[in-house]
Amino acid sequence: MGGSADGFIETERKYEAEAGFVLPDLSGLAAVAAVTAPRVHRLRAVYVDTADHRLLAARITLRRRTGGTDAGWPLKLPAGVDSRREVHAPLGRSARAVPAGLAARVSGWTGGQPLLPIARLDTTRTVRHLTGHDGQVLAEIADDLVTGSLPVPGQPGWRRAASWRELEVELGTGSRDLLDAVALQLQEAGARPSAAASKLGRLLGTDRAGKG
Repeated sequence: MGGSADGFIETERKYEAEAGFVLPDLSGLAAVAAVTAPRVHRLRAVYVDTADHRLLAARITLRRRTGGTDAGWPLKLPAGVDSRREVHAPLGRSARAVPAGLAARVSGWTGGQPLLPIARLDTTRTVRHLTGHDGQVLAEIADDLVTGSLPVPGQPGWRRAASWRELEVELGTGSRDLLDAVALQLQEAGARPSAAASKLGRLLGTDRAGKG
C-alpha cells in the first residue's frame, strides 16, 4: 500500500475458495524470506449507502468496522486496476452517524440522499504476512470466512443472507510481480479470482439472484 496525505492506496486481489481449500506454501516465492504464523481476528462491518446503492454503482464503499487492528470508518474510492484509495475516520461515539468529513467526500455521488445501513458482514479473518529478508511486509494474505446479513424490511435487525470463504492478497512493499506469483500458486491450489469486486457486491448480488 502506498501512503499519502489524502489516505493511502490499497492494492489487492480477491479469490474465491471452497471450505476445504488449503493455503499453499508461499515461502519459496522470489523475495519472500518467511511467512508469518497465522493471526485470527473477528471483524464486523456495517456498510452504508443510499437506498438505490449509488456508492456501490460507483465502486465506492463506506462502512463502520469493529474488531481487528484498524477499527473505524474506512471509505474506499477507485484508484486504478487492483487499487483503491482508502481514507479513514475514527469510530466515534455513534454507531449510525456517518462522520461528516466522509459524508462530504461522497456527496457528489449521493446527491443529497441519506446514507443508510444496507448490509452487515461478520468475518473471521486469518492473517499471514509474506516478509522480505529485511523483515518488511511484502504482502498480506487474509483468509476470510464471511457471513453476510441484510436489513429486515420494515423492522429493526438483520437476516442472514449468505456465507462464503474468500482470500484477499494485499500488496505491502512488494511488487506486482509478487501479486502475480501468489495468484498462480493460489489458483493452482484451487482458488479462483473473485467474480465480485467487493464483499458487499458479492452479498448484494447473491441476494438479487435469490430473488430472481
